[in-house]
Amino acid sequence: MKSYIYPAATSTSRALIRYIIDMMNREPERIFHIAFSGGTTPSLMFDIWAHEFKKETPWMRMRIFWVDERCVPVKDSDSNYGTMLRLLLREVGMPDEFVFPIDGACRHPEKEAKRYSNLVFGTVPLRRGFPAFDLVLLGAGDDGHTSSIFPGQEYLLSSFHPYEASVNPYNGQPRIAMTGCLLFNARKIVFLITGKNKTDVVYDIMKSGDTGPAAYVAHHAESVDIFTDVEITG
Repeated sequence: MKSYIYPAATSTSRALIRYIIDMMNREPERIFHIAFSGGTTPSLMFDIWAHEFKKETPWMRMRIFWVDERCVPVKDSDSNYGTMLRLLLREVGMPDEFVFPIDGACRHPEKEAKRYSNLVFGTVPLRRGFPAFDLVLLGAGDDGHTSSIFPGQEYLLSSFHPYEASVNPYNGQPRIAMTGCLLFNARKIVFLITGKNKTDVVYDIMKSGDTGPAAYVAHHAESVDIFTDVEITG
């Protein structure tokens, strides 16, 4: 695992954007399949990306997917797709045919998880029998959850269904989550975690592999980088 530590959330976001652009520029003939997470920190990154890196990003070689989604309408402020659509995709004129959202407005999360699993299977190149994203961007909650996989839902890390329905145990909100078969098959996992309130989570991700879903993914995935403004010592 490689860690990239910066002074603030803004500089961390800029560094990650540059990281993604450089990754794509190293292979100028390739199409890149990238799965994004939602939340406050990615929202900051999306805003910076639209206003500072619009012209130098090879948008036409990017296919955009989601790691997870809250089961809310796209116009809801909780919608991961809706947030990225508003802050980034519309701003840069990303063609709809290159964007593959999870339908958060669905009434049956289990059915939508199956539909999205089939879509990803039919769109993302396979490796070892499963879709292999070029990059999966993850965050982590204060409790160590990632990809809408909360503590106590670790069975989703061993699922062979690419996406499954999950539930936020704190408020009962239904969600749809990328599971272990895709997380551990990704060519690159990148964690973006900022804020001093995430110090314990970042410590667990860097130092331990069995203290929650995020830490487990970080220590068992093939290739993992972490971008953060949290300095860990010891």
